[in-house]
Amino acid sequence: MKLAALISGGKDSILALYQMHKAGHEIKYLLVMEPETDESYMFHHPNTWITKLISESLNIPLIKGTTQGRKEEELTDLKELLQKVACDVDGVITGALASTYQKERIDRLCSDLSLESLAPLWGITAEKLWQELFENNFKVMITAVAAEGLSDKWLGQIVDENNYSELARLSRKHRFHLGFEGGEAETLVLDMPLYNEKIAVKKGSTQWDGRSGSYLIGEAVLERKP
Repeated sequence: MKLAALISGGKDSILALYQMHKAGHEIKYLLVMEPETDESYMFHHPNTWITKLISESLNIPLIKGTTQGRKEEELTDLKELLQKVACDVDGVITGALASTYQKERIDRLCSDLSLESLAPLWGITAEKLWQELFENNFKVMITAVAAEGLSDKWLGQIVDENNYSELARLSRKHRFHLGFEGGEAETLVLDMPLYNEKIAVKKGSTQWDGRSGSYLIGEAVLERKP
């Protein structure tokens, strides 16, 4: 099938894209919604500009939409974005793991536009998700945290097999979703097998209010892989 991938730059949407590519499908477009507020129910907020570098690295065209992030109203904005590619693709890929709120709404929008809604990670356990990321050499940076147990020390950190055990321990202790499906954290994929060049962060700053925060990337470039 010819597909468009709805991405944020985070681990779930990029892994879903990767899996559909491995399954033999053609990824024709990357779709990004940029919320104007961090209160969006559907879309990631920090560092979405990095998706331009992801598009360049993958050599796949990027189409952006914007939304004020108001609950339910943002679905109208998403529908307008999907309509831009509806005549040229068979379906849309999302990185939904377990959020029925997101999946049901995207399924409905795709149905309205006669598109197939594809969520290859749906139902995956958080442990299996991270295993897939590690086995496929994904380089995943944490760019926001908003859960008890996740301090500012995680902001800007790369999750690898060494510190994953600590992340899993905190998840068990504080009972947050290890896959961050409830918005406990947000991520950015700096490298993975389909990237022709890796993303190198040159400048960034941490914003922390004592309970939650973000790592805002000020400068990033594409660099040749070894």
